[in-house]
Parts: sequence; structure tokens; C-alpha cells
Amino acid sequence: MATQQGIPSSALRALEEALGMGSTAAGDTAEAVAAEGAYYLEQVTVTEASEDDYEYEEIPDDNYSIPEGEEDLAKAVQMVQEQATDIQILEQKTVLSSKHAVPEAIEDFLCNFLIKMGMTRTLDCFQSEWYELIQNGVTELRGGGHVPDVYTQNMLLENENKILKKDLKHYKQAADKARADLLKTQKERDFHRMHHKRTVQEKDKLINDLKGLKLHYASYEPTLRVLYEKHHALLKQKMLTSLERDRAVEQISGLQETLKHMEIGHSFHAPEIRVVPNCEKENAPEGPTQKGLREAREQSKCKTKIKVNRKDSEFPTDMQPNPNLCLCKENICPAKFDYKLNNIFRLHELPVSCIITHPRKDILISCGEDRVWKVVGLPKGNVLLTGLGHTDWLSDCCFHPSGSKLATSSGDTTVKLWDLSKGNCILTFEGHTHAVWSCTWHSCGDFVASSSLDTTSKIWDVNSERCRCTLYGHTDSVNSIEFFPCSNILLTGSADKSLSAWDARTGKCEQSLYGHMHSINDATFTPRGHMIASCDACGVTKLWDFRKLLPIVSIDVGPSPGNEVNFDSSGQVLAQASGNGVIHLLDLKSGQIHKLMGHESEAHTVVFSHDGETLFSGDSDGTIRTWS
Repeated sequence: MATQQGIPSSALRALEEALGMGSTAAGDTAEAVAAEGAYYLEQVTVTEASEDDYEYEEIPDDNYSIPEGEEDLAKAVQMVQEQATDIQILEQKTVLSSKHAVPEAIEDFLCNFLIKMGMTRTLDCFQSEWYELIQNGVTELRGGGHVPDVYTQNMLLENENKILKKDLKHYKQAADKARADLLKTQKERDFHRMHHKRTVQEKDKLINDLKGLKLHYASYEPTLRVLYEKHHALLKQKMLTSLERDRAVEQISGLQETLKHMEIGHSFHAPEIRVVPNCEKENAPEGPTQKGLREAREQSKCKTKIKVNRKDSEFPTDMQPNPNLCLCKENICPAKFDYKLNNIFRLHELPVSCIITHPRKDILISCGEDRVWKVVGLPKGNVLLTGLGHTDWLSDCCFHPSGSKLATSSGDTTVKLWDLSKGNCILTFEGHTHAVWSCTWHSCGDFVASSSLDTTSKIWDVNSERCRCTLYGHTDSVNSIEFFPCSNILLTGSADKSLSAWDARTGKCEQSLYGHMHSINDATFTPRGHMIASCDACGVTKLWDFRKLLPIVSIDVGPSPGNEVNFDSSGQVLAQASGNGVIHLLDLKSGQIHKLMGHESEAHTVVFSHDGETLFSGDSDGTIRTWS
């Protein structure tokens, strides 16, 4: 019995040493195994003796002696310390699953190992001897401690690896979604940034439009003042007319009472009725109504006599060559652009509407909305002559080819001809139903053409004093009219955005030019006549080839309106008067645009001197500026 009790304990120690567990580190290793978890054997079945009659020999304890070289205590202590350090590192850095793992016992580990290796005979031998020892009480079931199961640890690590891969997949999906959201946000940012820029541009455009409207509104104030004066004048005239009417009614009622008394036969002293000679009638006093009627009869008689005696003028068939064709030579003089403000003349109380220079003398004529035109001497700017006669604002004027007469157009629907030597009106053309915007002389001097707000243009015969032809075709106001140099061709510019060329002899439209997007304010020929310049209400200036009737170039200096365009005598420079007070000079050779800044308000008109050394511009404040 004693022998049987000693064998299992020595065998257990040998197994512990074979598993690498020393007697000194057994307790520490058991605690590490308990931390990792193990499996417990709940039920044990002792098998019967092996069928083969093999007898196993007992192994004495003396054979299990510690080999030489392994009795070093320092190495064993160092090994235990290293294992303890490794366990602490694993506990600090390794995150295991929260599921509690039960450590596996030594005997179960050996059984499992033998089963896996297929060592059935060894397994039967081990189980018979081991459980026999347990039944005899030689050893206890849990005395051998626990053995860590590497496979269990591998399974735990695999589960953790799967969880980490799953988390990685989720993180990748989240990263992809975040990337897509970032791209979407960047696109939205770019869209809002572009929208903000467009809004800023629209705001700047609206600010410019408001400034233009303010300037435009300021230009209306003088016109309202003129209308207010006209209103007062009409009220005064109405009052005078009502007084004359009351006086006439009293005279008529007195005559009726006298006739009634004569019919009844009452005795009364009737006044003497006698025939007065013509000389006495002229000396007798007469009222304003009788005086106006007498003057109207005399004027109508004079006009009928003149019209009977005078015949219609004939349009010239053999036209003289254009004297400006000699300017085509490029060696005349270089174009000038370095104009500087030289002087300012205040000539009108209201805006200046037109400026023209005399063909041969150093004088210019200015027309204003104060119903007055003035002849100004150059370079001092002294007023030589003032013309009065129109009842409304003046819009345009033009010299007779000889320079001795002047034609003016006005808002009172008339065109007047003036003798510059005396300063009096010699002829008035009436026929337009609305304001007349522009007028021009024919090169022969016998015809005057005018354009009006009533969408028509008229050609007037100076000799027969009547309208020879009315030009129909435009659908809106005709703002500009000009004769082609030394020709019977008329050019008109209209608010219906078109230019038209007319034959003055037949009154038919020969050609129309389209291209402007807004109302055309002015159009003119070059001195040579080969090119047309036109400007519209949004500041766009266009050049047209008159021979081919095709557009050449379009220059946008808007949004302020272009009020007037004019060429210099060489035809190399085009000047435009703009609504923002800037005078634009266009070099037709290089295409460069030069600006003259000096107007305080809207520039209405611009014209060159004949030598091109001086430039004159009219302002809405009633002043004329000279540039040289």
C-alpha cells in the first residue's frame, strides 16, 4: 500500500516537470492559468482493464532526478520574474473578450492531447492508473493545477480579430460616407460662392442703374421748370382771352338791345352811321381780337401771293463731287486725343441740346431747352446774336451750306429758318403733330429735312415753302436725320432700333439696317460718306459700311446712354457724348478708346472744330466746355 501511494506523487511531479512547470513556479503558473480559464471534468468513467494482457511496470522515483546544469536557482527566479512581467504586459495591453473562460485541468489536458494524437493504448493505461490512484485516495482531483489551452486562446484571438475586421469595415464605410459628404459640401460651397458672386454683380449693376436713373431724373427738373412756365403763360393767355370774350359778349348784348328797341319803335336817338374811309378805319381804335384777325388775314394773303408766284424746287441731278474726299490721304495730320479742358461758357439757363460750328467762320451756334439759340464768337465765347421765336425747347440746328441761314427744330412741332445777318425768322414750317427732334439742310440749299416724335420725317421746299414729301416707315420716334454729303440720300435713326436710307426724290426707303438692341439716339456720316456711326440708349456705338450696308464693329461704353456722335474733319476720330458726362474718343485706326472727364452732369452734344484742334461739348447745366 505504501508503495502504491508513493508512485502517483512522483509521477505527478515528473509530469509537472515535463510540462515545464517547476516546483517553485507552480503556484504562480497555477494563478496565471486560473486567470486565463480552464475546463473542469464533471463526470469520470473508469474503463475496464485493457483487453490486451500487457502488464505495465512501475517506474521508481529514483529515475526522476534533476539533471545537472538545471539546479541554478537564480535562473529559475529570473524565469519566474520574466513570466510575471509578461503576464503584466499582457494584462495591460491585451484586451480579451468579456466572456469568462474556464482553465483546463492537467489530467483533462493530457487526455485531450492523447486523443488528438491517437495514442489510445497510452490513454487507457493513463486513465486506469490515474483513476485508480484517485479512488485509493493517493491524490486529489484538483491538486494538479490547470494548464492553459493554446487553442482556446487562439479562438479568442480569432474572435477578436473578426470583431476588429468588422469594426474596420464599418470605419471604412463611415470614411467613404464622410468623403462623399465632404465632396457634396464642397460642391454646395462652390455653388453658393458662384451665386454670391452673381448676386454681387447684379447688385453693382443695380447700383449703376440707380445712379443713371438719378442723373436722368435730375435732367427732368429743368424740363419740368419749363413746363411750369408754359403753364403759367397759358393761364395768363387764357385769362386775357376770357376778358376779350366777356368784352365781346357785352358788345353783342348791347347791339341786340339796340335792335330790339328799333323793332318796337321806341323813340330814341340812334347813333349816326356813316361810311368811314380806309384811312379812318386804320386810325380808329381796335381790340386785340380784331387786331389778331386782321394780322392773320394779311399774313394768309401774303402767303397765298408768294405761293402762287413761287414754284417747287428741283432736286439736283448732277451733284458736285464731295469736297471731303480729298481727306482720304493719310498724310494730312495725325489724329489728336490729348484734349484738355480749356474753358467753360455759361450760355443757357437750361440744358444745351445742340452745338454746331460755322463752315467758314470762327463762330458756333448753341441751342438750349430755354427756347433760345445763340451765336458765340470764338475763342472768347462772347454772344454775338440771340434768336427768339420758338415757344418750346430747341432740339437741333443746322447751317445752310453757305453759312448765311440757320434751320432750327423745336418741341413746338415747327421748323424755323433764320437769317443770320439780321437774326429774324424768315420762314416757319408747320406739319408735324409732335415734337421735332432733328433737322438738316440739303447740300444745294433748297431743301430742309426734319424728323419727329410722330414717327415720320418730312422734306420741306424752301422756295415753295411747303412739305414736298413725308417719309413713312418707322414704327417709333425718329430721333435723327441727316443728308448724305452731296447726295439726295437721307439717313434716319429711330427709337424702333433701326437705321433707314431714303431717296429724297421719291420718298421711298431704299435700305434698313438692324443691329441695335435699344433706341437709336443719333446717327451721322463720315466726311467722306463711306461710313456711318450710330449710338443708342445703352451706350453702344456701331460703325457701318455704307457701301456694303453691313456692320463693321460694335463698341459698348454703357450702360449710360450715348446722346450724340460726331466725326472730326479727317474722319479718323469719332466722339461720343455720354449720359454719365464722359466724352469718349474712338481711334478708328487702332481701336483704342480715350476718355475726357470734366462734365459735372450729363453731356448732351459734342462737335469738333474744322481743324480738329478744338472740341466743344454741351452740358445739361447750360454750359459749353471747350477742349484743346
